[in-house]
Amino acid sequence: MENKVLLILADGMRPDALSQCGNDYLCRLAEQSLSTFEAKTVMPSVTLPCHSSLFYGVEPARHGITTNTWMPMVRPIDSLFDVIAKAGGTCGSFFNWEQLRDMWSPGSVDMSCFVNLQSSKNTDAMLTDLASGYICSKKPDFVFLYLGMTDEEGHSSGWMGEKYLNSVKNVNIMARTIIERIPKDYTVIVTADHGGHDRCHGSDMPEDTTIPLIIKSHLVTPGKLENADIRDIAPTVAKILGVTKPVEWEGKELF
Repeated sequence: MENKVLLILADGMRPDALSQCGNDYLCRLAEQSLSTFEAKTVMPSVTLPCHSSLFYGVEPARHGITTNTWMPMVRPIDSLFDVIAKAGGTCGSFFNWEQLRDMWSPGSVDMSCFVNLQSSKNTDAMLTDLASGYICSKKPDFVFLYLGMTDEEGHSSGWMGEKYLNSVKNVNIMARTIIERIPKDYTVIVTADHGGHDRCHGSDMPEDTTIPLIIKSHLVTPGKLENADIRDIAPTVAKILGVTKPVEWEGKELF
């Protein structure tokens, strides 16, 4: 495929944490990109339902995932990974939360790398190194890099607390690391699945449902994204890659 995409998702990363974490890399990247710090996720604002809506392009009422336990769909839909694979593209996925293995059908991902988040405090960095190496060596069409430590710190010590903000600071470092390593023609999308408050998330509070969305690409003019939704990400990636989105997907192309 002529164009290629890297999607970086930091679990539970609130937009307001980006300006308070002590590293302004993603704030500066947003200014150079098509971006918003007011995008919306779905309800319930829980990790697996949100990722299912991102990759399968529909709301939880349609895909049926309302908790962090996967349930096969009664009326199956192709995910973003499946659509890319069926069009002849290559995909990679690097993640430290194992439930994300159901975001694609068997055979749709050429490189799948899971590192248990509980095995080390450095799994985000490990995955970033592995993903950047894979991109530089194989030039895949689409790569998903999931960073889970933000959500882990939110649950253990509280959203917007010192440890949580340090984890968001680390996301800035990881994003800068991989963006500076990979070829410049990759479109880079940075987002989150949900936010959080106190030590939890899942409600319809703005703290839980508001997410950042940054699209850095030679294909777009920098500016403010309006009315962006997590379900818009898959159609936008499909457009960039030049593949046809399923008719079931509910989201819109963001440019």
